[in-house]
Amino acid sequence: MMRLIFIQIFFSLLISLMCFSAQASTAYFPLSCLSDTLERNAFPTPKDIKNLLFYIQRDPNTNTVCYTLNVDEKGYVNSPSPVNAFWIRYPEGGQHKSLNFIQRTFAYGIEVKTKSSDQYELRSVAYDKMALYLRKDKQGDYHIYTQINHKECILHRIFIRIDGGSMWSPNVLYIELSGTDTTTGKDSIERIKIS
Repeated sequence: MMRLIFIQIFFSLLISLMCFSAQASTAYFPLSCLSDTLERNAFPTPKDIKNLLFYIQRDPNTNTVCYTLNVDEKGYVNSPSPVNAFWIRYPEGGQHKSLNFIQRTFAYGIEVKTKSSDQYELRSVAYDKMALYLRKDKQGDYHIYTQINHKECILHRIFIRIDGGSMWSPNVLYIELSGTDTTTGKDSIERIKIS
């Protein structure tokens, strides 16, 4: 049952991101227009996760998929597989759990293309049209970079708002990308409403 829910949610994300790429079917809203900011902030923020790059949260519960930098015991990035993904099961006391085969293969997995010794292009297995870039900043720390509000940002969180529907056809209201603008250092949030 849980596997089907995870597949359903990521296919919802896939559909949402497809709408994102089609300008005619997408509406953009600045942060000041968000009416449910307090509800969105009721979700827990992952704490004390070593090498956390970004995380995904979605309805119908607070379970969170975390993406961390995959390094060896000497601190070097594992080049063939630079990102690890796992669950934090908040309703189960914050237990960490690996993604299963279906989740890695069809939903939450990441495909990697090495660009250089310290830069990688990442794409979701569920939606390969949105590029994420893993690379070092000026201080030598790795981050995930993507476009938010048409500006380069360090990605921190993806949130998917689902309101009802069925397991195979959920009613996805929007997806939300949250990060930090690399030029201004200010928080940036882009909500992509599904029409």
